[in-house]
Amino acid sequence: MTLGLSLRVICGAILMAACVTVLSGQAVNAQSVLSRFLSELPASELSPQAESYGAIRDDIPVAPLLRGGEVIGHAFITSDFVGTTGYSGKPIHTMVAVDADARITGLALVKHSEPIVLIGIPESEIREMIAGYVGLDLVAEAEARGSAHDLDIISGATVTVMVIDDTILRAGLKVARALGLGGLSAQTDTGPTFEIDEAAEAPTDWLTMEGDGTVRRLSLDVGQVNRAFDELNDLRATARALTASADSTFIDMQMALVSVPAIGQAILGEAEYTNLSNWLEEGDHAIAVMGRGSYSFKGSGYVRGGIFDRIVLIQDDVTVRFRDRGHRRIGTIPMEDAPEFVERDLFKIPADSGFDPTKPFRLQLLVQREVAAIEKVFITFDLGYQLPNRYLRPVAPAAPVAKLAAETGLDEDAAQHALWRKIWDDKRLEIGVLAVMLAVLTLAFFFQMQLTRSEKAVRIFRYAFLTVTLVFLGWYANAQLSVVNLMALFGALTTDFSWQAFLLDPMTFILWFAVAAALLFWGRGAYCGWLCPFGALQELTNHIARALRVPQITLPWGLHERLWPIKYMIFLGLFGVSLASIEQAEHLAEVEPFKTAIILNFVRAWPFVAYAAALLIAGLFVERFYCRYLCPLGAALAIPARLRMFDWLKRYRECGNPCHVCANECMVQAIHPTGEINPNECLNCMHCQVLYQSKTKCPVVIKKLKRKGSTSDPGAFLKPREGLQNHPNHQPS
Repeated sequence: MTLGLSLRVICGAILMAACVTVLSGQAVNAQSVLSRFLSELPASELSPQAESYGAIRDDIPVAPLLRGGEVIGHAFITSDFVGTTGYSGKPIHTMVAVDADARITGLALVKHSEPIVLIGIPESEIREMIAGYVGLDLVAEAEARGSAHDLDIISGATVTVMVIDDTILRAGLKVARALGLGGLSAQTDTGPTFEIDEAAEAPTDWLTMEGDGTVRRLSLDVGQVNRAFDELNDLRATARALTASADSTFIDMQMALVSVPAIGQAILGEAEYTNLSNWLEEGDHAIAVMGRGSYSFKGSGYVRGGIFDRIVLIQDDVTVRFRDRGHRRIGTIPMEDAPEFVERDLFKIPADSGFDPTKPFRLQLLVQREVAAIEKVFITFDLGYQLPNRYLRPVAPAAPVAKLAAETGLDEDAAQHALWRKIWDDKRLEIGVLAVMLAVLTLAFFFQMQLTRSEKAVRIFRYAFLTVTLVFLGWYANAQLSVVNLMALFGALTTDFSWQAFLLDPMTFILWFAVAAALLFWGRGAYCGWLCPFGALQELTNHIARALRVPQITLPWGLHERLWPIKYMIFLGLFGVSLASIEQAEHLAEVEPFKTAIILNFVRAWPFVAYAAALLIAGLFVERFYCRYLCPLGAALAIPARLRMFDWLKRYRECGNPCHVCANECMVQAIHPTGEINPNECLNCMHCQVLYQSKTKCPVVIKKLKRKGSTSDPGAFLKPREGLQNHPNHQPS
């Protein structure tokens, strides 16, 4: 019995030690990223004041920066502390130097695999952007929750820049807190020791709620505000003092945490509280803010920019700014003794903000005064709030394992989730337009027989859609798919797959899912023929060239058939190289001119511009030249094209024998002389479906009309349409 108990104790101890080892993800070991790169970058290059590095600490992967033997700062690599990956699916390793005041004194990009930097944007631009973080105050960032600085976005590298920004800030704050730099302390809390009591009851009258703290109040008269501006010692502000009576109400603002059920039901009423509950998602909270007086806590800034710029919620280093989409107005307050408020509003506190309803917080009111035509001065007043104990109940302390997880900062999933959600939120306009484009194109495909009854309607629709694809999807949103995306996906599947890297670019993510679905229905043509910005650029420029009477070249079928496999060989070559070195494959993927022509708008070194221009010039004479013969992305999408479940393109038995009208007019020669449509080459332009229903070009339709006694010219099918003799693919039918 004693032996069995001892064995259980020993096993338990071993298990606890194993848990500690697994959860201590930030513990230093020989495999830390810092240990791999420390010898490659001299200390003086990282931080000009430093002479050398000290030994890496035993507790966290940080090396002291030394000058004359004294510690003047600390060096670390972001990827040792945060796991956010870039668009390549791999971490971006940035070495950072920080001093005792928690100010960044130097940075260096030591390793990355970002394709847009490798083969698109000069790395010097990224390094220049990173250098802008020198002098960044991490204490201020902690107080402002990472929003105390302006993000310097580089066109075409938005995702990469946001990932670098996220890793520098989060890793820097972790190091500063772990070392106590700038007065920051380690976040060792295991979470709140209280939770909201769902069964609590609120007072039934407003006066009692004001008395017990359920509702908190900030009351300012004109005299108090004038005196506050006087204390700024700005004569311009003093000269523009409010002229109303000193004891008149400037603002009487009150606040309550109405996401607490008892408070919400008392202030809003049952019906309004039910609407609030339906509006809030899991983990969200909401405050009610009511006000009266000459000053509005809302102002009018939210009408122009969507942000309420006069109030901000602050709790420790959590800062919540309210936007119009997180705002609702309140109707009548159902309490008889409630004051008559001019403004009554609800503001949502998102679940991912870090807000804890059981801890004290404050609502900061910004008061502004114009002192010149375009200049204002500001003062702030705080309305503090602490949820009364009657709405709280104690909870048991966190378990040891949970405590250890909190202390080691194992919150990467939450942080990475917050990052990509922020990116998606910022891209709402682009996502909405893309969703509309996909819906319109889907309807066009499903109802193509109705659309293709009119050649003019198809032409107008196609030109309009391709223009939107080029201008909005390409040049504005930079949503140009690339074979690099496929190589990154394959690399992720063969290593540690994570959706996070792909969710960082919402437009590309949505497009790839749409392409995957379209491949099952329509093959490669849905993307290549309609949604590819570079393809749209080729087709539109070719049609402009036709209008200017630029001669068109039709390659003989035998030569054309032997040239189109080139793109498959290019794709297979890139894929093979990627198995050995994804970086080398990304360099070779420059065979795609997309980054030059679409992402960077031809603002690039002359060899890249000359290459892209040469392809476009070739496309003036041979429509969609690059798509036909060189595009590795098109080849990759064509390989599964034969797996499509439906054959939407209608044909007659006479197609190919004796009739060749469709084959003659196919812009990419995707129709064999024998009449079959090659799904690997078809771009779904719908022109063959226009001809399928044409009463003036299709011999089968004309023959049917003749049998019905149609008045159409019996020999119409023998007459090419006006100008058809000049069509590049024209042959006798």
